[in-house]
Amino acid sequence: MYQFDEPLIRGTMLKRKSQFTAVVQIDGEELIAHIPTTNRIGDVENKNLPCLLSYHPDPKRKLHYDIEAVLLSDDDNWVGINQILSNRLVEHFFREHELDKIVAEYDDIQREVKLGISKLDFKVGDTYLEVKTPLTTINVKYGKTIKTLPPKPFSSTDRMVKHVNELAGSLSEHERAIFLQVYQYRITERKERLRSTHYEEVSETIHRAAEQGVEFWEIQMDFRSEGVSLYSVERSTDL
Repeated sequence: MYQFDEPLIRGTMLKRKSQFTAVVQIDGEELIAHIPTTNRIGDVENKNLPCLLSYHPDPKRKLHYDIEAVLLSDDDNWVGINQILSNRLVEHFFREHELDKIVAEYDDIQREVKLGISKLDFKVGDTYLEVKTPLTTINVKYGKTIKTLPPKPFSSTDRMVKHVNELAGSLSEHERAIFLQVYQYRITERKERLRSTHYEEVSETIHRAAEQGVEFWEIQMDFRSEGVSLYSVERSTDL
């Protein structure tokens, strides 16, 4: 398990205040917390959601709480929303050899590795690996109190297309390249993926990369207040 330095604090996200902030309630007190993802959380209305928060007492910080996860189901399947955390989790599970199903033999793990015109997240041994944490579609069965909003088109796919192309291009010189989707929750209901405004271009890029040998994997996690455990590791079948 990846353990947090301190257990996360339970609260309620009352409403989203801006792209980066939300009004939360902790032990009856209302305050402003930082949201580590600028986009929507799936198609969910960000009101009155149970949440887990990390506390950062650094006096230089304007906001001392970060929302790390929300609860959208009627069970304890917390959905982690901190996309930066995904890279720390992936590195931890590689170092603990819990991801040997993906890459089994390696002497070192490098972060932020330059490849072509891109910087990719990892080089594990001789394998280049890019990490993505999709939050536009949340694949969990929503609880009875969850309210949803109409789908909102998104177009921020340029970076992903560039990285997939770099991965595919690397295969002329390197043995393996992997595109890894990280779900900081357990998938309980597969939903139709929300299509971007550049869906055709993205789909074509992904299928071309797969034909060139890029491997697509996904990992699911069990997110708790004390830490995060690896739940499953599988090759992606839905491209």
